[in-house]
Amino acid sequence: MFMGEYQHSIDDKGRLIIPSKFRESLGARFVVTRGLDNCLFVYPMEEWSLLEQKLKSLPLMKSDARAFTRFFFSGATECELDKQGRINVPNHLREYAKLDKECMVLGVSNRVEIWSKETWAQYYQQSEETFNEIAEKLVDFDFNF
Repeated sequence: MFMGEYQHSIDDKGRLIIPSKFRESLGARFVVTRGLDNCLFVYPMEEWSLLEQKLKSLPLMKSDARAFTRFFFSGATECELDKQGRINVPNHLREYAKLDKECMVLGVSNRVEIWSKETWAQYYQQSEETFNEIAEKLVDFDFNF
């Protein structure tokens, strides 16, 4: 499981350090693709395979299903870590997520997310204001332990 929040810089060549806590769980090869909310999703190969199977089952005759799978799969790229624990984020994914210098690398259960620091700060502020309301709607258990 991935969890935590880390700040790293992306260099001019598009190289970004993946936090050491995530590297073993990601494995030697993993997939980076366009995510939701203008971030990138990073999946270990086994999670990517599970997601691929789910998306393959979407109805081909529905335009929304076709549009989503095109968007999701066309942006996907297989990555490997270099000796310094970095990945090379392709230009099309850097542009999509507006990755310039400062980035946030988040652990989110079965995936890692890569955000521009600015986009993450905006998203976090908006979500923080409604976190309790969202939890009441979605979460089916009590957080008071």
